[in-house]
Amino acid sequence: QVQLVESGGGSVQPGGSLRLSCAASGIIFSNYGMGWYRQAPGKQRELVATITTRGSPTYAHSAKGRFTISRDNAKNTVYLQMNSLKLEDTAVYYCNAFDYLLGRPVFGSWGQGTQVTVSS
Repeated sequence: QVQLVESGGGSVQPGGSLRLSCAASGIIFSNYGMGWYRQAPGKQRELVATITTRGSPTYAHSAKGRFTISRDNAKNTVYLQMNSLKLEDTAVYYCNAFDYLLGRPVFGSWGQGTQVTVSS
């Protein structure tokens, strides 16, 4: 049974940085592409970044140039380094495995997420 545990969120001012982590268990982590998603209040969950099993990243337009996704297969962990944070980055951030063929999350269950709040 897959378990995804996100951490690293917090409250920062605009322009600040945070590094999110997502620890996965119950799966062969290195076999999966991974993705970071976020959900702002009143909005649908959206994809922020993905990373292939070999470490190739892709980013949503809103994240390009500011966010960096990475993974450590030895630790079964995917990271999201977020710099130059904006007010509109405020959301709960989640991770999930990513199905590149279908373009959607692999697992139907999600972790608890980690809250990122950007405010002045």
